[in-house]
Amino acid sequence: MTEVNVPPAYVVAILANVAPHAEVDEYLDRVQDTLAPFSGRYLVHGGESEVLEHPWTGSLVVIAFPSRAAAISWYESPAYRDIIALRTAHMDSSLVIVDGVPEGYVSGATSTSVG
Repeated sequence: MTEVNVPPAYVVAILANVAPHAEVDEYLDRVQDTLAPFSGRYLVHGGESEVLEHPWTGSLVVIAFPSRAAAISWYESPAYRDIIALRTAHMDSSLVIVDGVPEGYVSGATSTSVG
């Protein structure tokens, strides 16, 4: 059986105007357990950043998943849907799922138009 080279996927979030609140703390306490069934893991969770170009506000979160299907399944899971309002009620946030690149990817070998 041939193994298909499925690229990873990432949930990328920009969080801004975070209001200190007990529900935010509860979200942070509970979100980790929602990731495990889908092999999700944090790559970036806030942390210090240095803006190099254009204005930037907010904190960055990047969560890696083994595939787009796993990322979507996590986001749509009952466990995550149960806590999403704890986040959205107390901060401005944008979330996207973005496909990673397969092993051996070379940027010059792809189309010159991005996006």
